[in-house]
Amino acid sequence: MKQITATLLFLMTALAAGQAAQIRVHLNHPPAEGRVVFVLYDSANTFGDLRDPALTVSEPLDGRDEYIITNVPPAEYALLVFHDENGNRAIDKNFVGIPREPLGFSNNYTPKGPPSYARAAFVLSDQAEQSFDVALYRPLGERGRIGIGPGLIMQSSPYRDYDGGVYRFIPAITYTGSRLQWFGPQVQFGLAGSRRLRLAATGTYRIGPYEESGSPALAGMGDAEDTVMAGLALQAELPGGMDLSMGAAGDLIDRIGGFEADIRLGKAWQAGIVRISPGIALNWMDSGMARNDFGVSPAQAAIGRPAYDPGDTFGLEAGCGLFAEITEHWMLVGQLGIEWLDHAATDSPIVDADYLYKGYMALNYLF
Repeated sequence: MKQITATLLFLMTALAAGQAAQIRVHLNHPPAEGRVVFVLYDSANTFGDLRDPALTVSEPLDGRDEYIITNVPPAEYALLVFHDENGNRAIDKNFVGIPREPLGFSNNYTPKGPPSYARAAFVLSDQAEQSFDVALYRPLGERGRIGIGPGLIMQSSPYRDYDGGVYRFIPAITYTGSRLQWFGPQVQFGLAGSRRLRLAATGTYRIGPYEESGSPALAGMGDAEDTVMAGLALQAELPGGMDLSMGAAGDLIDRIGGFEADIRLGKAWQAGIVRISPGIALNWMDSGMARNDFGVSPAQAAIGRPAYDPGDTFGLEAGCGLFAEITEHWMLVGQLGIEWLDHAATDSPIVDADYLYKGYMALNYLF
């Protein structure tokens, strides 16, 4: 009903203006049956999520390879064309929100990630006609989409007199399939639900927060160990393009022991070829995990560094995800954030800051 109302208002505006234009679309090798749907977007943010279009027109596939969209008000748009294989007049998406049905865009644009409005946008002038050749394709192909490149995991250290931070260079392997997503240090596999509400198994490579050589205050404590966390996450797509997730994970290989959990809320925004996803999170670590990061065991105690057990700790985090489509194949992806620590962490004799920075950046080539 919402989409029908928006379309009617759109067409009434065009007729009232008396200056409507049209768009001619030539389909290269059109499918033999079903319907073809033409979708116009006038907002970079809604186009990035393929939601809330300005106009939707559905036509039967009847042997034609050319279609005309008429009575379009002059403005700037981006065009999506897709093969509506099941006739529901909506583009079907997989478990992680990626379109499953064949699609194409204006300007011969073939994105390998979230589509950029700037790449597909065009200006439709008064009483003019725009023509596009569109070839439909499946975004994930038959086996999903894979990428590779250099990546960097980084974290500042809130420890006394610590020199610099902690860094790990890793191969930034990415894979996006119907249920499996792998982005550098993080992997998830969809278990149940749909793109609106889903349960996923998760895995994360967690770097140790400090190295003994980084500060005299840590002398004799040894390096904090890296480990692999595994758990579950409940993820929901909310109205207005908001995303909510709640997750919990434990030390899979028992190097540290303990558990951590978080609840996150964010929203994606498009600016040119850059897509940013600011968000906030509340993080929790149980006593086992917190001892690894902020504790001092009796065996590690020394003059000026008494034994300390922080118990459970909480942190408030603000961060921003980044996806930049440099070219059709080269992408810059990352996540940067700052976390404010609670008193259980900052009261530690080895801690002298109440926040830390952390993040991940990668340059990826998508095949």
